[in-house]
Amino acid sequence: MNDLIAKAAIDRRIAEIVTPVVEDMGFEVVRVRLMSGKDHILQVMVQQPDGTIEVNQCADVSTALSAVLDVEDPIMDEYNLEVSSPGIDRPLTRLKDFDQWKGFEAKVETEQLIDGRRRFKGELAGTEGDEVLITIEEGTIGLKFEWLSDAKLVLTDELIRDVLKGRKDAGQIDESQFDEIETIIDSEENVAPSKTGKSKKRPSRATKEKN
Repeated sequence: MNDLIAKAAIDRRIAEIVTPVVEDMGFEVVRVRLMSGKDHILQVMVQQPDGTIEVNQCADVSTALSAVLDVEDPIMDEYNLEVSSPGIDRPLTRLKDFDQWKGFEAKVETEQLIDGRRRFKGELAGTEGDEVLITIEEGTIGLKFEWLSDAKLVLTDELIRDVLKGRKDAGQIDESQFDEIETIIDSEENVAPSKTGKSKKRPSRATKEKN
């Protein structure tokens, strides 16, 4: 399990539990995070192989994960389960993500200093072997995938247009029904209500792009 999908030990343990369930349903796990704060939230980002997912599909995954997590019981504290899509400015957690989003702007961070820096921002140029290629001001450089600590797309007009076009071509949205561009760049994207957790609490809402 790559650290970008599940960083902490507890995240990796949870990922081992949920990944077979998600994959059996025909989806992919993009990221697993147990986030602490006033309330503990277990966030599981999922998508279809083509990168899309609908809110009802998130709800189906949430129901399935609730059952297995109740049995395995990997989290000691009360928590809310949040199953969501990766969003438009999505995290890049797998080597194939950098090929899929080639040509778009991204922010990449490394665990250790690379030529005196950890943060790189530029246009993705795909991959070469186990290296992620990114074009920065100095030119195109290669960073070994195992060096990365974080990576995500930058929300740009070009990215929004491309994602919208893909969803429109797939028949998922009617672009004419959007009043303003802000209606489809909600950072929460598709989020399914919580279905598990010792507290049985639920997030306040399930969201989906207006259509």
